[in-house]
Amino acid sequence: MNSQRAQEIINSQQMINVNYHGVPVYIQNVNPNDETATVFPLDEMKNEQEVDLEGLIEEGP
Repeated sequence: MNSQRAQEIINSQQMINVNYHGVPVYIQNVNPNDETATVFPLDEMKNEQEVDLEGLIEEGP
């Protein structure tokens, strides 16, 4: 995923499903300078992680 799309997902009023290596995550912040994002798994909301944007996959409707 590119940083622009990740930011669009953050700003969206709708819930857009995103996975990181098969795990559903919530994107909290995008760091475009180093192509990373701060995310947390939906089932472990206290487990914040910084991940590569390449690993984020937007799921269909």
